[in-house]
Amino acid sequence: MGKLVFISLFVAALAALIGERIINLRKRTLASRELIQNHLPNCVLLKNLEYGSEDITILPNGLALISTGLKYPGMPSFSDDPGKIYSLDLQDSRMKPVELRMPRNFDLDSFNPHGISVYTDQSDDTIYLFVVNHPQHKSQVEIFKFVEQDHSLVHLKTIKHELLHSVNDIVAVGVDSFYATNDHYFNHEILRHVEGLLSQPWCNVVYYSPEEVKVVSEGYYFANGINISPDKRHVYVADIFDHNVRVLERKADNALVSVKSVAVGSLCDNIEVDPESGDLWLGCHPNAWKALQNDPEDPPGSEVIRIQNIHSEQPVVTQVYADDGSVLIGSSVAAPYGGKLLIGTVYHKALCCDLK
Repeated sequence: MGKLVFISLFVAALAALIGERIINLRKRTLASRELIQNHLPNCVLLKNLEYGSEDITILPNGLALISTGLKYPGMPSFSDDPGKIYSLDLQDSRMKPVELRMPRNFDLDSFNPHGISVYTDQSDDTIYLFVVNHPQHKSQVEIFKFVEQDHSLVHLKTIKHELLHSVNDIVAVGVDSFYATNDHYFNHEILRHVEGLLSQPWCNVVYYSPEEVKVVSEGYYFANGINISPDKRHVYVADIFDHNVRVLERKADNALVSVKSVAVGSLCDNIEVDPESGDLWLGCHPNAWKALQNDPEDPPGSEVIRIQNIHSEQPVVTQVYADDGSVLIGSSVAAPYGGKLLIGTVYHKALCCDLK
């Protein structure tokens, strides 16, 4: 009889714990949030990008590079084809993305691109494209040389390391060095689900160079987008489940020291930085519970947040765009250029709008 009582108490305690964790998860995913439409003028869905545009970065000449076709655990995927990289000339009125030719010495069949970053070597103007890749749901970083006049990529190297075990996004700081975010602590899919339910700040940021690999920032619930200030003195990291952006100061040894965090009121994904103003632009998930549910009758919406004067005592956080999912589902990145705004998604389409 005593054993049955113990089992009953254990089951009741476990049920209470799971219930409390689900309530906490709903809170972190902003499950009760309802979105008010806030559209921009002259928005056009881009051709060719039907299966996501997870990350976008724009070169100074207005050429955008876009990663597409991400297959991420727990998120929908509507194409069995490998991922691709596109370019889009924002100075061309046709606004037609062009698929980049991939090298023959690269495993295209398993290409699963996630976050991307560009580094330009000032000594010879060579453009390096860093791509987070998840072949067979593993994590590695590919470094390509981008040949603009040929619309092609040349594969230079693949980087794997035990500290780069669940990479989400990356910011390049040299021809073969970068900072990267790990969005999970565990690798096994079941443990990742448990981790999501426990919702503990176990994620981190890693610095990689051929000479040194080290954890440089910790304590994130879900470390996601990462980018760097125009003067290269600060790194910004989006903690998607803590609804904030961390501001970190770079040290001479590439360590990062926390300066502050800025609340954004949404689940923000990738970060783009305006090279002129230093403003941060974030593609966000206004209600990530809907993204987890994946109900076609009630799709997750999209949101774009802009942070101005992030280093001041009172940064200005503004919602620039919001849609309930009727136009754009699951925005992951927002990149401005020349009065236009590109908004990408995890697995849906991509949108180009005029900024007001």
